Amino acid sequence: MKVSVIGLGNVGSSLAFVLAIRNFVRELVLVGRNRDSVMGDVLDLRHGQLFVDSPTEVFAGRIADTTGSDVIAICASVPTPKNMRSRLELAQGNVDLLRELMPALARHAPESKIVIVSNPVDVLVHYALEFTGFQPHQILGTGTLVDSSRFRQLLAEELRIHMEDIRAYILGEHGDSQFPAMSCADAGGEPLDPTPARYALFERASRAGFEVLKYKGCTNYAIALAAAEIIQCIALDAKHTMPVSLRVDGFLGVRDVCLSLPAVIGGNGIERVLHPRLSEGESRAFLHSAEIVRHAIDSVESPGAKVSVG
Repeated sequence: MKVSVIGLGNVGSSLAFVLAIRNFVRELVLVGRNRDSVMGDVLDLRHGQLFVDSPTEVFAGRIADTTGSDVIAICASVPTPKNMRSRLELAQGNVDLLRELMPALARHAPESKIVIVSNPVDVLVHYALEFTGFQPHQILGTGTLVDSSRFRQLLAEELRIHMEDIRAYILGEHGDSQFPAMSCADAGGEPLDPTPARYALFERASRAGFEVLKYKGCTNYAIALAAAEIIQCIALDAKHTMPVSLRVDGFLGVRDVCLSLPAVIGGNGIERVLHPRLSEGESRAFLHSAEIVRHAIDSVESPGAKVSVG
C-alpha cells in the first residue's frame, strides 16, 4: 500500500505519524511547500520505525513521486484566518490550491483514491471531482466523521456505553448547517430518544473544532485519526460504514452537491452510499445543508491565484 500525504502542516504531519504506526502502509510519500520541514518529518518518522511492528518506508517527495499511490490524502490549505468563524472562509483559497494540484495528481495516480481532509471539505470534494474527472467513488472527504466521533464521545459519557456501541451520525455539511440524525440513532438496538439534553450535546459537538482552535490554534489529532481510519478501510477493504463527504446521488432529490451521508468504505473507495430514514425535520435540514454548500460552490471565483506545494 502506497499512500501520499499532500500538505505537511499540523494535520498532515499528524496524519503521517498515525499512518507510520498503523502497520498497513508500505510506502509513505510526504509532499509539502517547505522541503526542509518535510524532511524533518521524514527523518523523525524514520527514527521511530524500530518501535513499529511493520516498518513503513517514508520519503519526502514532489507531486511526481505520488505516481502509483493507492491513496492520496489532501491536507494542503491556505492559512486559517485569525478568529475564523466558518470553514467556508477558506473556500476560495483552497479551491485555487486544488485547481493546481488535482490535475497533476490525476495524471500521476489515475487509479488512486483521494481523501480530502482540508476545509471546506464538501466544497473541495466537489471541485476535486471536477478538476480530475475521477469517478465519484474515487474521491471522498472526511466530512462529518470527526463531528460524529465528537458526538458519540459525549453520548457515551451520558449513557455510560462504549463509543463503538453507539450508532449516531451527524450528517449534511461539515459546517454550521450539519445536523444529528437522531431518528436512526441507537445503542444495542435501543433507540436514543431525541431529548433536549442530547441536542445540547450535538451543539457542543458541532462547535468542538472551534473550541480546540481557540485553545491551541489548530485541530489536528482527531481529524488525523479520522482520515487514517478512512485510509485504513480502503487499504484493508474493510467495508466499514461511516459518514463521509461524497457526491450525493439523488438522496432526497439532491444531486451535484457533496455532503456527508453514511457510506460503506472499502478497496474501491466508496463502495455504497446508504440512505438513512430521516424524520421530516432532518430531511429539511439535509436540504438546507445542500443549499448552503451549493451556494458556496457557486460563489467560488475562477480562476484564482496559483499556490505551489511541491
